[in-house]
Amino acid sequence: MNSPYGITLAHNGNLTNAEEIHEDLFKTDLRHMNTDSDSEVLLNVFAHELQKRGKLNPTSEDVFHVVSRVHERCKGAYGVVAMITGQGLVGFRDPNGIRPLIYGSRETEQGMEYIIASESVAITALGFKVERDIAPGEAIFINDAGELFSQQCAAKPEYRPCIFEYVYFARPDATIDGISVYKARLKMGEKLAHKISKEWGEQHDIDVVIPIPDTSRTSALELANTLGIKFREGFMKNRYIGRTFIMPGQQLRKKSVRQKLNPVELEFKGKNVLLVDDSIVRGTTCNEIIQMARDAGAKKVFFASAAPMVKYPNVYGIDMPAKDELIASNRNVEEIREIIGADRLIFQDLEDLKQAVRTHKVPHLTEFDCSVFDGIYVAGGIDEAYLNDLEQKRNDFAKKGKDGYIDVNIDAASVDLTGVKES
Repeated sequence: MNSPYGITLAHNGNLTNAEEIHEDLFKTDLRHMNTDSDSEVLLNVFAHELQKRGKLNPTSEDVFHVVSRVHERCKGAYGVVAMITGQGLVGFRDPNGIRPLIYGSRETEQGMEYIIASESVAITALGFKVERDIAPGEAIFINDAGELFSQQCAAKPEYRPCIFEYVYFARPDATIDGISVYKARLKMGEKLAHKISKEWGEQHDIDVVIPIPDTSRTSALELANTLGIKFREGFMKNRYIGRTFIMPGQQLRKKSVRQKLNPVELEFKGKNVLLVDDSIVRGTTCNEIIQMARDAGAKKVFFASAAPMVKYPNVYGIDMPAKDELIASNRNVEEIREIIGADRLIFQDLEDLKQAVRTHKVPHLTEFDCSVFDGIYVAGGIDEAYLNDLEQKRNDFAKKGKDGYIDVNIDAASVDLTGVKES
């Protein structure tokens, strides 16, 4: 945006009241927007509040006042970094700290340089030293002279980071809010192993533990160590295929799984295999992977999820499918097991997951946003109407409609196609 000053903004997360603000920006603030992106909404709120300050050279106090107004107007999750041309760099985080944000520094011949990123690995990879996480509701401002200022800008900040970051999205070598993602995933595997011993007994009949690459590898390794079972890499990954659970269309997801993973047959042949994944979302990929294991010669295929059952859509920045497309939304473990075709199925308990992520080194971090598992949306403002509207935008039919085609699965003996437009 070129006014005021020129602002470039990047945003990780999702505003849950974006449509409401969009209308307010247009009718009250007289600002025009080109897209329905909530990042553009956030940018316009920030720019409008900054312009109202009327300063040729805004101070850190001006910037912090603007961020406090963003917190007042915007609901949901956001980790934001913005460059104000000729003025400085700004980073701020939503009052619940749902999405991560961290900053670092390095000494150069020209003076101190700073970096703001979502994960610590981005900072260290570029030769910077990690300083600390930006706290929920906090903002930092590095002015054009290289001076750093920080201030809490939210009225009631709380630590409620998204627990799914630790389960799936973050790199294992990252540290988020002082917690090692790698260590958290090791604990997830240990907790799950104890549950397997408790529910399946010591005679669990598992010959080998195989992870579904890549994010479940750490949990699967510790699970195997705890149970005293062999750990093997049974699937080789094609790194040119993206994440399958966000792909539109079941047929595309199935095809992508076959292209993404290739089994090492000698690790499956004649064995009772426990496959470990980080989570089960739609279940489509699980079904394909289990069939791949059977085709490779597995005698029995058991399945374990390092996360609890995903029952609710994520509204804070992860483009998960509509609730009706989540395999666990209205089903129990046995029903899911039958659908995915496993001989046995087990999920992590939510309290065990929380304990795996918690650490005594970060005493202030005791609760998390676990909305995909428990349906409790920590930032508030989410009701049935909002979720229904979200479902209409996220379901496969809606996604495919944007591309001008639909995927029809014919189960009936005959289908009346009257009125269906050919495409």
